[in-house]
Amino acid sequence: MTDRAGAYTEEEPSLIQGRTRVFPIGAEAGPDAGIDFSVWAPNVRRVTLELSENVKVAAEADSVELEPTGNGYFGGTVKGGHPGMYYRFRLDQGAFPDPASRFQPEGPHGPSQIIDPRLFAWTDQEWAGVSAVGQVIYEMHIGTFTPSGTWAAAAAELPRLKDLEITLIEMMPVADFPGRFGWGYDGVNLFAPTRLYGTPEDLRGFVNQAHRLGLGVILDVVYNHLGPDGNYLKNFSEDYFTDRYSNEWGQAINFDGPNSGPVREFFLTNAAYWIEEFHFDGLRLDATQQMFDASPTHILADLGQRVRQAAPHRRTYLVSENEPQQARLARPLDLGGYGMNALWNDDFHHSAKVALTGRNEAYYSDYRGTPQELISAVKRGFLFQGQWFSWQKKRRGSPAFDLAPEQFVNFLQNHDQVANSLGGLRLHRLTSPGRFRAMTALLLLGPATPMLFQGQEFAASSPFLFFADHNPELASLVAKGRREFLSQFPSIANQASASFLATPHAERTFLDCKLELRERETNAEVYRLHRDLLKLRKDDPAFASPRARSVDGAVLANEAFALRFFGPAGEDRLLIVNLGVDLKLSQLAEPLLAPPEGKSWGLLWSSESPIYGGSGAPSAETDGVWRIPGHATLVLSSNSGRPNATGESARE
Repeated sequence: MTDRAGAYTEEEPSLIQGRTRVFPIGAEAGPDAGIDFSVWAPNVRRVTLELSENVKVAAEADSVELEPTGNGYFGGTVKGGHPGMYYRFRLDQGAFPDPASRFQPEGPHGPSQIIDPRLFAWTDQEWAGVSAVGQVIYEMHIGTFTPSGTWAAAAAELPRLKDLEITLIEMMPVADFPGRFGWGYDGVNLFAPTRLYGTPEDLRGFVNQAHRLGLGVILDVVYNHLGPDGNYLKNFSEDYFTDRYSNEWGQAINFDGPNSGPVREFFLTNAAYWIEEFHFDGLRLDATQQMFDASPTHILADLGQRVRQAAPHRRTYLVSENEPQQARLARPLDLGGYGMNALWNDDFHHSAKVALTGRNEAYYSDYRGTPQELISAVKRGFLFQGQWFSWQKKRRGSPAFDLAPEQFVNFLQNHDQVANSLGGLRLHRLTSPGRFRAMTALLLLGPATPMLFQGQEFAASSPFLFFADHNPELASLVAKGRREFLSQFPSIANQASASFLATPHAERTFLDCKLELRERETNAEVYRLHRDLLKLRKDDPAFASPRARSVDGAVLANEAFALRFFGPAGEDRLLIVNLGVDLKLSQLAEPLLAPPEGKSWGLLWSSESPIYGGSGAPSAETDGVWRIPGHATLVLSSNSGRPNATGESARE
């Protein structure tokens, strides 16, 4: 039922005027014959359903006038309707696809198609969901992950990710959008998996296969704006959007203004829909700082509750991107938080990239990439928790000392950060091989939740650029906007560099970003590095279960530092990272370097092992001088019973 504000309430969530439904909007096949339709269109006099067996709906459509059901909703059951049929809603000003369409076989401007999710044969009934602890995330763009760019092709590659010790796929947005290719952040059909990657059944098959292998899958969703082309929501109601807030990408969503109840319900229903009908294990929420809401209960808090209600018998996982680093998003509801499980940590990325490349232009300006920054990012998560941020000329962040290590998602690459460069080059192309291996070890063994961007695990040669296929007029504006955004980097803003920027709407730009999966073999040393590190993270007791305040660190030199992992029963580990030249330590006045009583340090793992393409590394002992190779990370074990990774002595 709906309340006075038009919001869909919890008292009777499956009934509208006596009609049984799962969700308050969209086309649903009910328990009896026929299809039930429901749409919110408060500013029109009448809504007529046009229904056809033919994709050209207007040519041979049957028309059925829907009945007003209160608070701006219209609905009705069509006994002759069935899955596979095509339909549109005709309003006062024309005919449009369903705002809650489950599939748009001809794209956002075409008719909607009736989909019955009950027809898919799930085999994941025993799947328990995703815990907040112990995840290793893999960000994936379906269109470029495989040569064919389909869900079916991506599903066939999942066993390799499982073997790598990935635990959770983070799928970039799939809500349908115009054109032949795109990142997905300009989606306009929020309930319709894009036809570019296959059918809704193919997406269900991907998730089902992932669960069969023991992999979780979360979906990246965009609830801060809609794309500029193919967005017909305003034809149904102007109240979907508001001008009361300034949004970076267009009009803000109306989560708290007049007639916002059904708008909130639209987005809450969408979140639940992906969990219930596609068995996603949670969501990654894009740019939540642009989701404006002054309501007593923020839309993010409501959304988290709705997601968990949609999966009462399995665990769900919610991660938020939040540029201003508002820690309250990851606190429980009873502590005034929004109930997210984790937050993306840009600070770790920014400091690590500066350390690896020496470049700190634009939004990297406040980072130095020093050992202390990296130690603090490992121990505290966000580096900026309320200090002045000179690049933005304001304070950034809020105290996050109470958050657990796994509530920070750390990364060296993601879709944005790789593409926010002149050529979309991967990080291994911007630094030395040794430094790349060393920082990879810090990422994958650190206590935060690590995330890899597709292809990172084998040093993909393909770039990741910004690509978006739009109509010519819009394409020109998008390309101009992209150039203006990147002009914040002085090295790109000059004319000589700007001429090398890829054209977003060029098909070549998109095709160049497709992974060459055979590079798992041709770059086998890098692939093995990631596989061994993730196995060490999984199996070693000091790395497998990081706890709050179980890691401490000390600066050893201008580009070197040590991290002490206090493991159970004295099973400590010492991670030594040296991004500079070879280091000789003859003065060891740092208690974190002392082994547990009665034990000594032995070399457990080295990023400079020849099996990873390195030059070899000595072991380290507490007697005499420690020799730490440059551009390397060493892992020392306090368990004297373990053999060293190399028989060389570090003592002089």
